[in-house]
Amino acid sequence: MNPWQQLLLVWLVAALAQTLGWRWQRTRTNAGIVDVVWSFGVGGAAVLAAATGGGALLPRALLAVLGGLWGLRLGLYLWHRVRGEAEDGRYAQLRLRWGNDQRKWFAMFQFQALLIALFSLPFLAVAANPSAAWNAWFVAGIAMWLASVGGEAIADRQLADFRAKQANKGKTCRAGLWRYSRHPNYFFEWLHWFAYVLLAIGSPIAWLAWAGPVVMYVFLRWISGIPYTEAQALRTRGEDYARYQRSTPMLIPWFPKEDR
Repeated sequence: MNPWQQLLLVWLVAALAQTLGWRWQRTRTNAGIVDVVWSFGVGGAAVLAAATGGGALLPRALLAVLGGLWGLRLGLYLWHRVRGEAEDGRYAQLRLRWGNDQRKWFAMFQFQALLIALFSLPFLAVAANPSAAWNAWFVAGIAMWLASVGGEAIADRQLADFRAKQANKGKTCRAGLWRYSRHPNYFFEWLHWFAYVLLAIGSPIAWLAWAGPVVMYVFLRWISGIPYTEAQALRTRGEDYARYQRSTPMLIPWFPKEDR
C-alpha cells in the first residue's frame, strides 16, 4: 500500500473502533473509554502501518513492536482507570454542558478517530524506510523509546500509588517524578514520539515523523492535555494545587523552586 491508502485504512478502522467506544459510553455514561480506544487505536495503527508498508523489514518490525507495545501499555493502564473509577473530571464537565446529547458525544469520539489517523503519520514514515541494516539511528530510536516509555510508566505508577491511599484524597502528588514536573507522564509521552523521528531517518517521507512530537506538544500544552487537567485540579484541590503550580515546572522536569 502507498501511504495515502494506509492512512485511509487507519482512519476507517479507527472510526469503527471509536463508534464501538461511543456505544459503550452511551450505556455506561463514562466517556473515558475514548482515551482507551485512542491508545489501543494508535498502537494498532503502528502495527497496521508496519504490516502494509513498503519499507525494509527491520524498521517495520521495530515499528510494530515498539508502537504496538506502547499502545498496549497505555491502553491497559487507562482501561484499569476507566473500569475502576468514576468518569474523568474532564468528561464529567463536558457532560454537564452536553447532557445526553449523543450527537455531540458521537462527534467527539469521531474526532478522536481522526486524531488516531493524524498520529499514524510518523508510523507511515517509518514503514517506508528502505534501510535494511542496523544503524545508529535505529539504536538511538530504541534507546529513546525505552527511556520515554519507562519514564511514563514510572510516573503513572507513582500517581496510581499516591491516589490509592485514602489519606491523600484532595491532595496533590509530589512524589518521585511529580516533584520535578506537574505532568511527567505527559512529558515522557511527548518524548516518546521522537523515537519514530529517529527510526524514520532514511525514509523518503521522513519529515512526516515530525508530526508526532509537534502535534502532541500542541495538544498537550494548549488544547486537550494540560489546560483541562489543571483546570480540573484547581477545581478539586484549590490552593494546594495553586502552590504546586507556583513551585513546580509545568512540563519539562526541573528542580522545584520555593513557593512564595
